[in-house]
Amino acid sequence: MNSQRFLDRLDPAAWRQLRKLYPPRPDALRINRYDDAAYWVTINVERAQDLWLDRSPSLRILDLGCGAGYFLYICHCLGHEGLGLDTSGEPLFHGTTALLNVRRIISRIDPGVPLPDLGAKFDLVTAHRVCFHRTERLGNNNWKEWTAADWKFFINEVRTRFLKPEGRLLLDFNPRLNGSSFFTPELRACFLAEGARIVRSKALLAADPSDRPRFKQSN
Repeated sequence: MNSQRFLDRLDPAAWRQLRKLYPPRPDALRINRYDDAAYWVTINVERAQDLWLDRSPSLRILDLGCGAGYFLYICHCLGHEGLGLDTSGEPLFHGTTALLNVRRIISRIDPGVPLPDLGAKFDLVTAHRVCFHRTERLGNNNWKEWTAADWKFFINEVRTRFLKPEGRLLLDFNPRLNGSSFFTPELRACFLAEGARIVRSKALLAADPSDRPRFKQSN
């Protein structure tokens, strides 16, 4: 897919006004410049393609930690129905989700705490650049993170309450600050026990724990 056709739908004047209302922090890295529509649309077109969303029938999609809303914007352009869930801590996201016409529920995702009732089940639940598992900053850019038991609770919560019988859950993690994989031996064992297929930074799970779904380019 050509990302330009998704950018052409956006109003340049509205986007310029957004930048005036929410100027970037001086220390913001490019990857955190969420007003950079060209960059983030391109990234999320790739994400949609990796999930076959450019060639699948209309799906109901829940994006956890939806951030600025670009992924759901691409999904909507491709004919899917999307809902985001995130905290309200980043003011810019109020502006971007409004411009992108993304529906969003304000909520935290805490360990061992049920998610809010969304009144629906979904064909696909996603979370990109997952960071809700970080619960406490310990200094030196280290974090206290969810335990394997916390992840087991979360996966079961999504499966039982939010996934349709043929649904999928995709979790995409950042590498750790030292460059190592998110999947420590303990966490890898936990996710595999839950039926996940792991490829690099991503874990893909089916609604049925006995089913191991395949990535588009899984080898």
